[in-house]
Amino acid sequence: MRSRSKGSFSFLRWGSLLFLLLAVVVTVLQLVRFSRLWINFPTNLSMAGVPIGQLSRQAAVERLLTVYSEPVELTYNESVIQLEPNTVGFTLDNEAMLAAAEQQRTRTSFWQGFWNYLWNRQSSATNIPLRASYSEDRLRAYLESEISSRYDQLPTSAVPVVGTTNFQAGNTGSQLDVDRAIPLIESALFSLSQRSVVLPIKRTNPSHPTMQNLEVLLKQTIDLSGFDGIIGVDVEDLQNGESISFILNGGEQVATPPDVAFTASSTIKIPIMISVFRRIGDSLDAETTKNLEDMIAKSINPASDWLMQNKIDRNQGPLLVTDDMQTLGLVNTFLGGYFYAGAPLLQQFQTPANQRTDISTDPDPYSQPTPSEMALLLKDIYQCANQNGGSLIAAFPGEITQAECQSMINYLVQDRIALLIQAGVPDGTNVAHKHGWVTDLYGVIHDMSDAAIVFTPGGDYTFTVYMYHPVQIVFDPANQLVKDLSQAIYNYYNIPSP
Repeated sequence: MRSRSKGSFSFLRWGSLLFLLLAVVVTVLQLVRFSRLWINFPTNLSMAGVPIGQLSRQAAVERLLTVYSEPVELTYNESVIQLEPNTVGFTLDNEAMLAAAEQQRTRTSFWQGFWNYLWNRQSSATNIPLRASYSEDRLRAYLESEISSRYDQLPTSAVPVVGTTNFQAGNTGSQLDVDRAIPLIESALFSLSQRSVVLPIKRTNPSHPTMQNLEVLLKQTIDLSGFDGIIGVDVEDLQNGESISFILNGGEQVATPPDVAFTASSTIKIPIMISVFRRIGDSLDAETTKNLEDMIAKSINPASDWLMQNKIDRNQGPLLVTDDMQTLGLVNTFLGGYFYAGAPLLQQFQTPANQRTDISTDPDPYSQPTPSEMALLLKDIYQCANQNGGSLIAAFPGEITQAECQSMINYLVQDRIALLIQAGVPDGTNVAHKHGWVTDLYGVIHDMSDAAIVFTPGGDYTFTVYMYHPVQIVFDPANQLVKDLSQAIYNYYNIPSP
């Protein structure tokens, strides 16, 4: 019995020792394995969004570099550009991030970590924020020199269509918005997944053709018409003050100044209207209103005489109209007598324009303007009506008001004939104008004119045109020429959108 008990004890003892030895061996093996893992980063640790669990410091840095060295894809319209981060000096602050990761690794003691390992307890997921830098100056320089200079497109200006009165719309341009692009690219450089950027682009509208372009088109239009008399054209931009003014004689340009005198015909009624408004004050009675309408809208000559005789001066009305024009600085514009048949010439006027010896339109000694002076007069009315300023207000303070100038424009708009300047603009366009032509005793036209303020969506302008031919002006071709010139100017101010 003692011998059996002793053997049983020996078996249990050696079994326990063996089990303990196995436990020690397993523990040592686990400890060795954990020790190898301990020198690497924890399983659930990320750095700059990149998982680095169970990686060594060197392997973690290599993985980080691999991810953040990927190029940023830039899209400019249909073009795709690959931006290498090192081009703009993008640099990872590896040491700072590794230090933070190491601190995270050692937050738990070795033995506590080993205990968690034995029980398969995972640490909570942690991410070390990205720490990096780049050169904004290098990025700006890259965008300007490598992208903007290559891919930007300049807008193309609208151009006249040869042989027509139309303008071909220009093309819009594109320009990289560098200031807006920089923060977008910066965000992509620092992003793990969003590494593509659609570059912001500013659309640039085509530049408007210059007034010189318009002048060339007008001269080409006159040349194509075959008109071989004398024609004077003036265009005044009522927004920026730019202007075109030229005289052609048989297609050849005439030197100015001085300007060239033309027969005023009914355009002289514009100065008469101004002189009337200067003197009537608030006494715009029904008879005066009717005669103003008849003079401008219907071009009735007796109405002009009635206004001068009853509202300016019975005997010296035309000369006072001339005095008013002289006060405005229009030295070539005058009215020397009344309209009625047999009216005497009250005064003969010599002006710089009608004293030229190199060119003559055989102007009527009773009334003469020049294209540029009539344009300035219309400009004065416009500025008075729209800005309460200009020469009319300055020359006749307290005698001509803004409301009266607007009334003048309203009367001029009533001159509706669907010919000449008015024929060249779309229906519904306000054209404040006075037209006229003169026939001789045989019914032959030698002089034709039109002077207008044209109101358009693209800008307001004045257009005056005076024509003379010593033999004959054939109405239909001359009307077509003025219509074409008017259409060309309107199209210049209202070029279609690209």
